[in-house]
Amino acid sequence: MDFNEIRWIEFQDIIDERGRLTAIEESAHVPFDIKRIFYVHQVKPGTNRGGHAHMDTDQLITAVNGTLKIDVSDGKVTQTYVLDSPARGVYVPRMFWIRLYAFSDSAVCLVLASTRYDMKKSYRTWNDYLDARQLPFIDPPGGA
Repeated sequence: MDFNEIRWIEFQDIIDERGRLTAIEESAHVPFDIKRIFYVHQVKPGTNRGGHAHMDTDQLITAVNGTLKIDVSDGKVTQTYVLDSPARGVYVPRMFWIRLYAFSDSAVCLVLASTRYDMKKSYRTWNDYLDARQLPFIDPPGGA
């Protein structure tokens, strides 16, 4: 696990007098085979989403509308990313703790994942995540 693996990925974004077309292509933009696509929307104000880490799932996360923030943690350091453009996304490899928050009213968060969802293959509590990484306790990102 290395924060250098987390990176912004620019999508194909074409803007002309007719509007805007943004394309995300496997291999060209997504560094894994896509097994699952989902989106998070109509998030109630003040609500956090995520709050877990996947054992074997890589993700590419973007805001197709509105804005939101993501805290990504390795259990020692937390980095914050602001998703505010549908023309790019953040690649987050497996075993990083992710918290999504500060959704604007119209935010739609799109996630491309390398595996199908299996709850048994994720750490659902901060303490379980730290134990799996064999790290001493620190407060979780966002304090909750």
